[in-house]
Amino acid sequence: MKHDILPSASSPAENSHFSTATNTLLAPSGLNVGQLQGVIGSIMSHQVDYADLYFQYSRAESWGLEEGQVKSGNFSIDQGVGVRAVSGEKTAFAYSDDINLSALEQAATATRAIAALGEEKQAQAVQRIAAPQLYLPQDPIASLSADAKVKLLERLEMFARKQDPRVTQVMASVAGEYEVVMVARHDGMMAADVRPLVRLSIQVIAEQNGRREQGSAGGGGRFDYSYFTDEVLQDYAQKAVHQALVNLEARPAPAGSMTVVLGAGWPGILLHEAIGHGLEGDFNRKGSSAFSNAIGQQVAAKGLTVVDDGTISNRRGSLNIDDEGNPTQRTVLIEDGILRGYLQDSLNARLMNMALTGNARRESYAHIPMPRMTNTYMLNGNMAPEEIIKSVKKGLYAANFGGGQVDITSGKFVFSAAEAWMIEDGKLAYPVKGATLIGNGPDVLTRVSMIGNDMALDSGVGTCGKEGQSVPVGVGQPTLRIDGLTVGGTV
Repeated sequence: MKHDILPSASSPAENSHFSTATNTLLAPSGLNVGQLQGVIGSIMSHQVDYADLYFQYSRAESWGLEEGQVKSGNFSIDQGVGVRAVSGEKTAFAYSDDINLSALEQAATATRAIAALGEEKQAQAVQRIAAPQLYLPQDPIASLSADAKVKLLERLEMFARKQDPRVTQVMASVAGEYEVVMVARHDGMMAADVRPLVRLSIQVIAEQNGRREQGSAGGGGRFDYSYFTDEVLQDYAQKAVHQALVNLEARPAPAGSMTVVLGAGWPGILLHEAIGHGLEGDFNRKGSSAFSNAIGQQVAAKGLTVVDDGTISNRRGSLNIDDEGNPTQRTVLIEDGILRGYLQDSLNARLMNMALTGNARRESYAHIPMPRMTNTYMLNGNMAPEEIIKSVKKGLYAANFGGGQVDITSGKFVFSAAEAWMIEDGKLAYPVKGATLIGNGPDVLTRVSMIGNDMALDSGVGTCGKEGQSVPVGVGQPTLRIDGLTVGGTV
């Protein structure tokens, strides 16, 4: 049995990732690459189309401030390995939080039972997957002392309270994660990654004349805590307080069908939820998406282009490799209104006879991968945002969003606006509260009549849930005008 490591295809950073992964995940249990190949070989002795081992080590922490004091702090360490075998449409999966040869062999025995005994297959020579280096292999948790993390939250609170005397409460949190992963596959390919992730959030409550309203802001990405300079903290504080103060002046939102203008950046979460999930390969293979069998068809207004891009440096949704070890990429989903493709993992790409897109993602070693978004956004149009607002006689401007829900099969969605304004005669007239946007994702795509030139990505706060698994994501869009969207209000 031959095991070749090919360092010539690896950059110094990739070698560092492999060294870190080997020392963190394999060395403590005395495991080596030959033993991993032996385990995979035992799975492939059955009639299996695909097999992989996914090793993961993670350290995570969070700190929370409320009423001027840091009242909560959490720290966790987790590690383990997931073993998977795929035969046709069937997947067998086992995992262990104990990384050793015995646990791997037991998991392999369990997963290979998915298929009948087959011909012995020759082991593939081991090769490292070359991947882009989109972020530094930093450990955020070690980048600041505990005291410095407390002071970070205290400064954020101070900046928020200095914004306006009507601010009565400030809640803030900071979280960091350091993750090391290694993937070994049946085709001999191996990949490793070191993934930092941080996030800072603030929520404020402002009071005036017995009325209380809230605002929130935050951001983060794949770097360490040094990103959160005083300038960044002041920006988050200003945005959160601004939102709360706007809502203090807000009137009840009207209901009915009207022209809606969506702001740039985080409002792209509507695009992510109402459209993006419907473009994931598994839903389309099963025929349960509103976009099933629609490749090559006009599904959106002309001029509208949507991409999923996991290769943007330092972004929350970016990855050097996906969770099957494939490099992430920029995938055009909709181009000038025409559906061009879906997001794929290996199982769905193989069954649909389509190309991989590097979108296999899993929450942890204890979960199976599935096609998921990374950073999903709409490209720029050619309209100035102020001209889009000026074009509206009467309508709603949704500057920022709160939560939302979507039914992937029908495409129907409901989203609440965290900050919204009525537009009258082409101007922002007054803020409104309680506005919800109700519609159907595929239908909304056809109702986009103007696309701004101000595309922005969100600040780095998104987390996406699917089938019980949560992963970090990014969203974005330019300012959009949508005609005839249903608004649910309170008057």
